[in-house]
Amino acid sequence: MLPENNKLKLYCVSIISIRWLNVIKERVELKKVAFHTLGCKLNFAETSSIARKFTDNGYERVDFSENADIYIINTCSVTKKADKKSEQFIKKARNQNPEAKIVVMGCYAQLQTEKIASIEGVDLILGSNEKFRVKEYVENTEKTGQPEIHSCNIKDASVYFPSFSYGDRTRSFLKIQDGCDYHCSYCTIPLARGNSRNQSIQSIVEEAEKIGQTDVKEIILTGVNIGDFGKTTGESFLELIKALDQVGGIERIRISSIEPNLLTNEIISFVNHSEKFLPHFHIPLQSGCNKILAQMKRRYKRELFQERVAYIRKEIPDAFIGVDVIVGFPGEDESKYRETYQFLENLDASFYHVFSYSQRPNTPAALMSNQMPENIISHRSKELQQLAEQKQNDFYRINLGNTRSVLFESHQKKDKIFGFTDNYIKVELPYSHELVQQIKKVKLKEVNENGNVTGAIATEDRNNL
Repeated sequence: MLPENNKLKLYCVSIISIRWLNVIKERVELKKVAFHTLGCKLNFAETSSIARKFTDNGYERVDFSENADIYIINTCSVTKKADKKSEQFIKKARNQNPEAKIVVMGCYAQLQTEKIASIEGVDLILGSNEKFRVKEYVENTEKTGQPEIHSCNIKDASVYFPSFSYGDRTRSFLKIQDGCDYHCSYCTIPLARGNSRNQSIQSIVEEAEKIGQTDVKEIILTGVNIGDFGKTTGESFLELIKALDQVGGIERIRISSIEPNLLTNEIISFVNHSEKFLPHFHIPLQSGCNKILAQMKRRYKRELFQERVAYIRKEIPDAFIGVDVIVGFPGEDESKYRETYQFLENLDASFYHVFSYSQRPNTPAALMSNQMPENIISHRSKELQQLAEQKQNDFYRINLGNTRSVLFESHQKKDKIFGFTDNYIKVELPYSHELVQQIKKVKLKEVNENGNVTGAIATEDRNNL
């Protein structure tokens, strides 16, 4: 028989061993992880990089609609609608598997931590600086019925996590910048993501080279305010795109949304002469009325915006120019709205992304008088959307008869395959598996009833199918 003190030691060792076995068992069993991303391309890039950390360590990534052990929701908070969608997906995860660990991260998690904590089923809430440690937190957090919160003071947000998407879509979103110093009066993004920051050009080129070693043919440069690239390193956006132009293995590069005051003539001219950078610009205008632009605290007037569009048309006549517009900002009376409408009607743009103004907490605009009624905002939004569709249809028709390179998606609908030209025209052809994720020359023939362009594979590319 063992002495009493040895029995006690053996008992303690057994208890500790059982506890460790339970921890190990739990970690082994927590194999299925599901992600859902709301919002911008930057969120998609970050989610994809985070997901790879899980799959590289033995987790199985499953669709969000499937039964999973861990649900991770990367949220957006740019509008009230985005907030509601975030909450809906939290509840969806809880209903699918009440025993699963539910993690909420992203902008809504940073801005409305307490509100998310009140939603039943949430186990982890991660702030801007903490979301990239999500795997570590998940593996060391028990499901107790009370969420564990790892937020941060956004004023101290200095973490830069390099990210790019892969395997989620035909293209790869490459993060080049984070945060914003602009503080527009309607926007919460600086509150959620902190100050503008970036890694060096060399580091980003290394990330792009990783993408170049895959089967991805097109990357999209993304961030919060990409034209502001270089704040951390003393470099410039123009220097960055010149360096990325030399990366092997990448055939096409698109620039995502860039502020008009940061889109210089030199950048436009460089895109015009580049073999890789595509003739596609996405420029936020927000209003065609200078008084509203001033209230929004935008850093330009509409005249500068008009100059940028004119210079693009001069240098690259067939470029796609997408424009962001916010309708219903406080104080936008009928005359100011008409000023915006007429400006947009006469602007030589290709499409308008129309956003209804959404009152966001802790923003100067939310405290402004003359908030516009919802019914007026809705009416104006529909009117501008009709103008947007007309502009896009006109741009498509101008390009009919041309032959453009098209990158085809893997998506199939009703025996059709879809893709986008270099200048961002959506093309629809009869489905062929040989076209998936391939770049082919297509002669554009007509705009169909779906608003897409149909055509035919050019002879030189048809022979390669």
